Amino acid sequence: MADLGDALLSTWIALTRLAGPVGAAIVDVRRRRGKEDPSRSTERLGHPSATRPEGPLVWVHAVSVGETMAAMPVIDQLIAGGTGVLVTTVTTTSAALVGHRLRPGLIHQFAPLDLAGPVDRFLAHWSPDLAVFVESEIWPVAIGRLASHDIPLVIANARLSPRSFGGWQRAAPAARAVFRRMSLVLAQTDDDGARFSRLGAPEVATFGNIKFDAGLPNVDVADLDALKEGIGGRPMVLAASTHPGEDEVVLTAFLTLRERHPDVLLVIVPRHPVRGGDLTLLSEAAGLVTRRRSVGDLPDAATDVYVADTLGELGAFFQLATVVLMGGTFIEGIGGHNLIEPARLGSVVVSGPHFSNWLDIYRAFIDAGGLRIVHSPDELADATLRLLDDPAHRAAQAAAGERVVAGSTGAVARTIEAIAPLFGRSSGGAPC
Repeated sequence: MADLGDALLSTWIALTRLAGPVGAAIVDVRRRRGKEDPSRSTERLGHPSATRPEGPLVWVHAVSVGETMAAMPVIDQLIAGGTGVLVTTVTTTSAALVGHRLRPGLIHQFAPLDLAGPVDRFLAHWSPDLAVFVESEIWPVAIGRLASHDIPLVIANARLSPRSFGGWQRAAPAARAVFRRMSLVLAQTDDDGARFSRLGAPEVATFGNIKFDAGLPNVDVADLDALKEGIGGRPMVLAASTHPGEDEVVLTAFLTLRERHPDVLLVIVPRHPVRGGDLTLLSEAAGLVTRRRSVGDLPDAATDVYVADTLGELGAFFQLATVVLMGGTFIEGIGGHNLIEPARLGSVVVSGPHFSNWLDIYRAFIDAGGLRIVHSPDELADATLRLLDDPAHRAAQAAAGERVVAGSTGAVARTIEAIAPLFGRSSGGAPC
């Protein structure tokens, strides 16, 4: 007999069956706001745009760029082993990232809305043998319907913040119904694993963070030599993956920095390239000579600020940078971005104090001496100045970061080993 949680989940799924027009309206609004690919927006309603391949198929869901990049080593190994992989994402940026990596065995679709109609259409067409949701993707309807189809679900590289945990606890019966339908949770940390267990996940293991196993960021830029020539021998400070409100912090610090280092070049890579125009205007308003990559500009000796508003080139700028300022950390509400990539390339990183989405990783770098945290534009300028002026200090911090990365690998191999036995295994969850 179903308990209260099962009844609540079943009722919620049934109610979403009535929300077809609402789902279509949501997709239409997002499309008009530029948040959906107009030519593929029906995928969000569960209508496929590709044919299911023959043989076993794993559905890997990664909502945005960070999760997609984290999942790629697992995806690569599954494909190498002869298993087809269907990757779903939500953002158009992450879709473009997967699009650059398409090859035999890899299919991309936009994820269906978490409503019964779109999810059922999606599952009926793709009929995956296994579902792998990355990090903190917890979709009640999809999880319930996967269990009904006896499709095992793995939450890989799983993390659950204290805030999210508290929210689920406030709906404990429904949470138990959702979490106990997870076949396996592979947590990043013991604390993450404990939170999943307390919410009802039946099988939890701590496997570490697969982001440490990612390969080197892509540095295949056609005009890399031209970029190097434009930068010349100048020190280059890279503000990586910045968000609105952070650019002002970075530019304020940069103006102070130039008083001591008038030759320094600032490169800003906005998290969302569409902001390139606004960012250029902001920089020019500060009296800085600014060039913009998306319109074909290259930096030269007269350039103060270079706005690299393109997709997929951040790895090249990590490689060229003297100092990296990690975006997503200088204002509240973002939660930080991946500092493993620049550390892997030997970059030195300065961060703001807001990295709640990456607490364990940032703390590991801080404890090892591989990361400097600042709290104001003045501190940011001072920390950057020291790294520019002291090559020995810069080298020591870079080496500490590389040691953290080297000592934290292996999660991908453990993940592949753990999910392999789930092919063909019933999820064991109650139907919804």
